[in-house]
Amino acid sequence: MTQTRRDVLQMGAAFGVAAMVPTFGRAQTADMQRIVARPASVQLAPLEYPKTDIWGYDGKLPGPEIRVPQGGRVARRFVNELPQASSMHWHGLRIENAMDGVAGLTQDAVPSGDTFDYEFIAPDAGTFWYHAHNRSTEQVARGLYGALIVEEPTLADVDRDEVLILDDWLLNPETGQLDPDFDAPHNSSHAGRRGNFIATNGSFDSTWEVPANARLRLRLINAANARVFQLGLSGLEGWMMALDGMPLENPEPIPEVILLAPGQRVDLFVDVTAPMGETAHLVRIEDDQGFSQAAFSVVDALDSSKEQRGAPVPLPPNPNMDVPNLETARRITLDMEGGAMGSLESAVLDGESMDFRELVAANQFWSFNGVVGMTETPLASISRGETARMRIANNTVFPHAMHLHGMHFREIAEDGTLGPLRDTLLIFGDESREIAFVADNPGKWLFHCHMLSHAASGMMTWIEVA
Repeated sequence: MTQTRRDVLQMGAAFGVAAMVPTFGRAQTADMQRIVARPASVQLAPLEYPKTDIWGYDGKLPGPEIRVPQGGRVARRFVNELPQASSMHWHGLRIENAMDGVAGLTQDAVPSGDTFDYEFIAPDAGTFWYHAHNRSTEQVARGLYGALIVEEPTLADVDRDEVLILDDWLLNPETGQLDPDFDAPHNSSHAGRRGNFIATNGSFDSTWEVPANARLRLRLINAANARVFQLGLSGLEGWMMALDGMPLENPEPIPEVILLAPGQRVDLFVDVTAPMGETAHLVRIEDDQGFSQAAFSVVDALDSSKEQRGAPVPLPPNPNMDVPNLETARRITLDMEGGAMGSLESAVLDGESMDFRELVAANQFWSFNGVVGMTETPLASISRGETARMRIANNTVFPHAMHLHGMHFREIAEDGTLGPLRDTLLIFGDESREIAFVADNPGKWLFHCHMLSHAASGMMTWIEVA
C-alpha cells in the first residue's frame, strides 16, 4: 500500500502530544586534530544487557561534537582503525569537492590502517553532521556519525543549546548486539533497515534538567538508516528556526507533527511550559501512541525566568541563499522506479540491460531514469552559476529522502512559490516534486536516497558542476 504524506500526518495528528558568497576554498592554516574510526563497546541497551559492539569515531557514540564559528576552519586527520576502508562526509556543508568524502567519486576510500586529511572552511552557520560514506548502510548503522555545529557570529538568545541525534538500532533481543545482515534483501527492497531500539545521543533514556520557562535551542539530527521520525512536543512550545542548517526567513510556529527524514535536521527554539517538578518531552509518535524521545526535568534554579519571552528574531541568513532565474533554468528529470510492489521490469546495471529477476539476484532493486546505481556519466552537467530545476517523480510505493551534496535547493510549489532552503527532501510514494538550485559549487556531487539501503541497492547518481 502506498504511504503518502497525508497518511503520515493524519496518523500523527490522531495522538494528542500533550498527554505525554560562501568561501569554498580549503583552509590553509589549522591545527590538524586526529579523529579515529575504531571498534568499541558501549552500553546502548539497558543495564540488564551486555554492552553493544559498535564502530565509533574516537570510540564514542555519537562521535565527538565538532563546534566552530562561521567562517572557521575544520581540520581533522581521519585515522582508519576499522576492518574496512572508510571515508568521512560532512553532510550539508557547501565545501570544496575534494573534501566531500564520497568514496569512489571525490576520493578513494581510506584503507584500514591509513589516514586522510580533511581541511576546509565552514561557510554556513547551522546544524550539520558528519558520517561514514563508504559501505554506508553498514558503517553508519554501526555508529559512525557525529554532530558538526557551526555557530552564528552572534549567539542566539537562548538559555541552553542542545544537540539531539536521533537513531534506531536493529539489535538481537537476546544478546543486545547489532543484526549483522546489513545488506538484507528485504530491507533493500522495502522501507530500508529499520531498528527495533531507538535512542537519542546513544541513550534510550536521555534526560536533561532545565529551569522553568527556560528557552532551549534543540538541534535535531536524524542519523537513522531509514526511519522517518514523527515528533511532537509535551510541556514545550516554540518555533522552527532552521531546516537542514539553513535559517528560515521568519520563525514558524512548531507544527503538531514534525516529520524528520534520514539526513534531515531542524533547529527549534522551545520554551519550557511544564511546571516545576514535572517533565517535558520531545515525543516520538508511532501507531497513534506517544513515546518519550528525550525528557526535560523541570527544576528550580536561581536563573529561572518568571515569565515566557516573546517570539524570537530570525537567525541571521547564510550567504547565497537565493535561487534566481527560474524561468531560464536548466530542466532535469529524475524518475524513481523499483522496490517491492513496484513496476520496474528492467533497468541498466553496469552498462548492461537486466530484467527484474537479474537485478534481484544482484541485490539491486531501484533505478533512476532506468539506470541502477552510479554511472560514468552524470545525471546532468551544469555550468557554474547556472540555475537548475529538477522534477522528481517517485513512482514507487515507499518514501525516499533525497540528499544533494555540496549545494542546497528550494522546492517549487505548484503555485510557483519557493520553499525553504535545504539539502534533503522527503518524497512519499506516488508523489512528484520539483526543486531548484544554483550550481555555484564546482565538482562532482552525489545525489542519492538517504534511506541508505536504497542507495546501496540502486538509488545513487551524481551531478557535475563544470
